[in-house]
Amino acid sequence: MGRTKNPNGASSIYFGSDGYWHGRVTVGVRDDGKPDRRHVKRKKQADVVKRVRELERQRDDGRVEKAGEKWTVEQWLRHWLDNIATNSTEEYGHSAYEVAVRVHLIPGLGAHKLKRLEPEHLERLYAKGLREGHAPGNVHQWHRTLRTALGEAERRGYIGRNPAAVARAPRVPAKEVEPYTLEEVQRILKAAEDSRNGARWAVGLALGLRQGEALGLQWEDVDFDNGILVVRRSRLRPKWVHGCKEAACGKQAGRCAKRKNVHRVSKDPKTEAGRRRIGLPAQLLDVLKEQRRKQDLDRVLAGERWQDGGWVFAKMNGEAVVPNTDYRNWLDLLAAAGVPRKRLHDARHTAATVLLVLGVPERTVMDIMGWSSVGMLKRYQHVSDALRRGVADQVGGLVWGGGEAGKEPEN
Repeated sequence: MGRTKNPNGASSIYFGSDGYWHGRVTVGVRDDGKPDRRHVKRKKQADVVKRVRELERQRDDGRVEKAGEKWTVEQWLRHWLDNIATNSTEEYGHSAYEVAVRVHLIPGLGAHKLKRLEPEHLERLYAKGLREGHAPGNVHQWHRTLRTALGEAERRGYIGRNPAAVARAPRVPAKEVEPYTLEEVQRILKAAEDSRNGARWAVGLALGLRQGEALGLQWEDVDFDNGILVVRRSRLRPKWVHGCKEAACGKQAGRCAKRKNVHRVSKDPKTEAGRRRIGLPAQLLDVLKEQRRKQDLDRVLAGERWQDGGWVFAKMNGEAVVPNTDYRNWLDLLAAAGVPRKRLHDARHTAATVLLVLGVPERTVMDIMGWSSVGMLKRYQHVSDALRRGVADQVGGLVWGGGEAGKEPEN
C-alpha cells in the first residue's frame, strides 16, 4: 500500500517500504513555530490505528506530552523541588517535600522514565513502605508529594496524565484523642507554676493556641487594660545548615558551632481565621502579668547579653523559644505533674472540648480556635464523660479551680 496525500494537519496511516505500518498525527505547534507532527511505527496496522486515535484524543483533550523531553522521575522531582516548589511553598511544606523526595521517592522511583511511570509503580512503593514499618500517615505524605509534583508535570505537558491522581494512597486511620480531665489540667498548671515560662502552658490549656501561635506571641499582642490577646503570627521551627565550610566540623548541621537558620523566625497565619482576638480570663491575665515580671528580672540579670525580641516566652537571654525545646519542656512538665504522657496538641483538643461542652456557640468556638471550616468542629466532639460531668458542675473553677472546682463529681 502506498502513501496517499492527506489535507494539511490531518492524520495519515500508511504501509512503508520497510515493511512496517506508519502513522503521523499533528498534535500542535513546536516552540520554533513548525508543526508538531508525531510519528508512530508498528508491525500491525491495527496497532498503528489504535495509537493514532489515542494521540488524536490526547490532542483534542489538551493532554499531549511535549516532544523531546527525556525526564526521569529523579530528574523531574529534583527540578520541581529546586525550581518550582521552592517558589510556591512555605518553608515547612518545602522541607516535608524535600525529605519525601530525597529519602523515599528518588530511591524508590527515581530510575523510571517520567512518561512511563504508572499508578502501579506508586502503589507498590506505598505497600513496600508500609511493610517496612512506615506509618500510614508518612506514606500518605509521599503520595501527596508525588501528586503535587506530577500534577505540575502534567500541567506542563511532560506527561499525558498524573499517575498519582489514579493511584490508591494508603488509608490513614483517625487517631483517637482523649482530652485531659479537669483534675489533670489543674495538676499540670500547678506544676507549671514552678517551671520556667510556666504561663506558656496556661495559655495553651486555657485558650487552645497552637504551639507556633503560643511561641509567636509578643508583648505587644497582649492588651492588659482590655483583657484581649491578639494572635498575629506563628513561630517556625528553625532549619539549620552548616556555617562552617563544606561541613568541616563533621557534625550534624544542628550541632555545628557556626550553624545558620535558613527559615524565617515566624510567619503570618495561613487564613484570616487564624488571625484573631481572644478574650482573656482574669486568672490568665494575672498569670501573664507574673510572666512579664519574671522576664523583667531575666533582662536585668542578662545585662548586655539580653536580645530583646519582645517575645512573651523567651530564653534566659531574651531569644525566642524554639518548638523542639518547647516540646521537651512539655514532656518534663507532664512527668512533674504525674499525668499521662500525651501529645502537646491534645492540650488544644482539651480547650476546644471545654468550649463545646459549655455550650459556647459554634461560630464563637471557631473564632477562638482559629478555624476557617465548620468541619473542624467534628474533630473535637470526642468528649469524655468525666469531662462532661466536670465542666457541667464546675464552670466557675474551670481551669484554676477553687473550693470544689477540682473535684470530679461522683457517679
